[in-house]
Amino acid sequence: MKGKISAVINTCNSDRYLERVLSSLKGFDEILICDMYSTDKTLEIAKRFNCIIVFHEKCEIVEPARNFAIQSATHEWILLIDSDELVTPALCNYLYNFITEKKELTSLWLARKNYMFGHFLHGEYPDYIMRFFRKDSITWSSHVHARPQIKGKVKKIPKHRDDLALIHLINNSISEKIQKIDIYTNHELSKRAKQNFPLLKIFTATFFRFFKSYCIKGGFRDGKAGIVSAGMDAFYKFITIAKIWESNLSPDDYDEDLKR
Repeated sequence: MKGKISAVINTCNSDRYLERVLSSLKGFDEILICDMYSTDKTLEIAKRFNCIIVFHEKCEIVEPARNFAIQSATHEWILLIDSDELVTPALCNYLYNFITEKKELTSLWLARKNYMFGHFLHGEYPDYIMRFFRKDSITWSSHVHARPQIKGKVKKIPKHRDDLALIHLINNSISEKIQKIDIYTNHELSKRAKQNFPLLKIFTATFFRFFKSYCIKGGFRDGKAGIVSAGMDAFYKFITIAKIWESNLSPDDYDEDLKR
């Protein structure tokens, strides 16, 4: 159907923010939940909001379920939302105007506001993510943090229109962030299996990650939250490279004492 939008959410034990998220989506024509067999109140909340519910096998990351969720929706246009992201009324209105006025375009990069220690991270804004598109114009890889393949013309929401940004509610503790880094970096191994990282790279790549986040993108404006966020970003790169080195080891690489 033309001129209508399906809001699509992948869930797995996602009841923490789901009620607030679904309340922000009331202006859309359809809300579809693609659930990985949640055992909390996720499905109870989804039913209360009259969501369409489909199921996908449980995965540690969301990417393998993206295409299935998208293709399960009814309408031509898809708004892909995480279970911890709010859509503002201004963004809802913008998207409906977009599909009426910008018929030559197939997709739209949305901005997102991220938080740490309960404070908005200027250094991570606008954090552009591909979340609005025609259903037949996009295909997602199953790799972690994969960018989709896009067909057709694309546009970005202007950075200065912060009233149109998604609000990322998640404000995980450091312990939770470290747990996620461990899971996500495990999935980086298959994605980067053919990449070569010499010894110097672990210094240059991690330093650049920190410098980009803290200096270039303005994380220094965010006080303690900014320096921690930049440090966690650099740490992600450090652990990814370390795990790739580890995965490439052969028995011959181990110390003689360990071979006995």
